[in-house]
Amino acid sequence: MTKRVMVGMSGGVDSALSAALLLEQGFDVHAVYMRNWSKDLPGFHCPWADDLADAERVAVSLGIDLAVWDCEKEYKETVVDYLLDSYAHGYTPNPDVMCNQTVKFGTFAKRAFAKGADYIATGHYARLASGEKNVCGGDDAGNTTGKAVSPHGSGTSRLMRAAYEHKDQTYFLWRVPGEIFDRTIFPIGDIPTKAEVRAMCADRGLGIENKPDSDGICFIGPVGLRTFLLDAFERKTGDIIEWESGKKLGEHDGAFLFTIGQRKGLSVGGGPAHYVVATDTNTNTVYVTSDPMSAALWTKTMDIVDTHWISGCVPADGAYTVRTRHTGELRPCMLTKVSATTMRITYEAPVRTVAPGQSAVFYDGPVCIGGGIIERDEELLAKFAE
Repeated sequence: MTKRVMVGMSGGVDSALSAALLLEQGFDVHAVYMRNWSKDLPGFHCPWADDLADAERVAVSLGIDLAVWDCEKEYKETVVDYLLDSYAHGYTPNPDVMCNQTVKFGTFAKRAFAKGADYIATGHYARLASGEKNVCGGDDAGNTTGKAVSPHGSGTSRLMRAAYEHKDQTYFLWRVPGEIFDRTIFPIGDIPTKAEVRAMCADRGLGIENKPDSDGICFIGPVGLRTFLLDAFERKTGDIIEWESGKKLGEHDGAFLFTIGQRKGLSVGGGPAHYVVATDTNTNTVYVTSDPMSAALWTKTMDIVDTHWISGCVPADGAYTVRTRHTGELRPCMLTKVSATTMRITYEAPVRTVAPGQSAVFYDGPVCIGGGIIERDEELLAKFAE
């Protein structure tokens, strides 16, 4: 019996090729355009209608139907509001991570399965591999007894890094419930380059191969994050303080506008470049240093909270690799449990401090096992308050 698959069609190159490949593999393919955001911002026209038109042209070319599903309410509540709340409290969020969890593999997946889909598919650069049914071993306290319990969700699929390592998007998929992957297909996960993806689109006459990649936060566009935040929040003048001396160097329009490691946008006059080492949204203060080797910019440990493990099991303490930004270096680390709600990353050598609110995503070999949200270094803030 032919399996029915619903493809999330964005109007871009990756999802267009995904739909074409699924047709060639004999699936009963139906395309869905998720309208997540249609609001224009000051100085920025939201391109959703243009993307939909591209998706419609691809669907006609392939001879498949295309439905438009309104997901704006869910997107606003779980992605946009999440981003705004995070910045308001001094965190730097990953909206794409939340979008995948709540919309693409949340709302879309639930609706697709309710409408009779056997599978969903997207144009993500990721792979899935089958394995044994997951069984969580452990003691009465919930501690696992073996290293890296098989990360298969409640079924049998393991989330694997893509063949195209530079574009690998498992970093954005760590919060997706494991059982969803049992009914998911990533058709382009084995393709080694974006150039090959574009060439395959051209070979099939999809007419989409030259469309630029979408970068940045989709609902903000070229208007820029600063403009978006200042449109949402009231400007609030505060002090820029030098970390080493406590000296006031300048003023800013709101501590929520800054993130750890940021260098641009600091009004501190001439002289050497300065880097943000901490922000305090309670006092509306931004702390900076001109020393790129400052201890406040480097660390050997980071704590993570709000963890999610694709297997459903907390991984055993041990050696893994971790990525703290998309396309960032995959670094060896030790992962240990600190408490019921916190785990700790320990590196052999100091690394640049990562902004609180960012995702730390862990791998056991090529398998993505899950991740967590990097917590604020309260001890560092306490030093500033002294």
